[in-house]
Amino acid sequence: MEPILQIKNLTHTYGIGTPFQRSAVEDMSFDVHEGEFLGIIGHTGSGKSTLIQHLNGLLKPTAGQVLLAGKDIWAEPKKIRDVRFRVGLVFQYPEYQLFEETVYKDIAFGPANMGKTGDELDRCVREAARLVGIRDDQLDKSPFELSGGQKRRVALAGVMAMEPDVLILDEPTAGLDPAGRENLMANIRDYHRNKHKTIILVSHSMDEIAQNVDRILVLKGAHILMSGTPAEVFARGGELMAAGLDVPQVTRVAIALKQRGLDIDPAVYTVEALEAQLLALRKGGAVC
Repeated sequence: MEPILQIKNLTHTYGIGTPFQRSAVEDMSFDVHEGEFLGIIGHTGSGKSTLIQHLNGLLKPTAGQVLLAGKDIWAEPKKIRDVRFRVGLVFQYPEYQLFEETVYKDIAFGPANMGKTGDELDRCVREAARLVGIRDDQLDKSPFELSGGQKRRVALAGVMAMEPDVLILDEPTAGLDPAGRENLMANIRDYHRNKHKTIILVSHSMDEIAQNVDRILVLKGAHILMSGTPAEVFARGGELMAAGLDVPQVTRVAIALKQRGLDIDPAVYTVEALEAQLLALRKGGAVC
């Protein structure tokens, strides 16, 4: 099956011809598969934000291509708006982009711009609201009456209501308390499970990435440092930390136990996996 997104030799250079010229993304190539939950991690300045803005045509490549379902998204520049309906991007702190007088109208803004009206529009709005935990009685409220976490959900629902093929989330839980972060991620997992859509999650939280995605792309210095399943990436935890990147807390514990002589796989990234290993060692008499 053809990937939903193909990034081919993508380069984006800022300040061409000036002393400040630099490439935020350089000769980057990878595929994103239909229905995949992909995580992207990397330091500030590694190219994450520049990269994701190419995936729905907010930025145009200096060189290389972005293909959506096999077609270069810039093949017909006048149709780039259609690409943005199919690849939805939720920026960090999206609640600051709310502007309508009611929650309903804010969620309806995107799908209405796509030409949806009447019952179809109403279905999109109410279904997206339910997916993110917005109750029917909140739809007639001003979004500015809601809490920060609820505003975040409204902004997310506004993109989900357009029913994009690919949903890109840039630090969706930034600034939320631990309960709010887990609640929102549970909504996103439900959306992925129920809609079978492709999700790309950008996060600085290794624990958040480890617990949710199928595959991780690690960026460093405008390039891809590594790519693989969470187990494959966190098996290289020492390399990640040497590159100044974090690893899940559980992986840190596993690496420390390994260094102290315990027969532990340092690639573990969930509490359950580490617990299973420790229990197995205890049964074998290796752990007191």
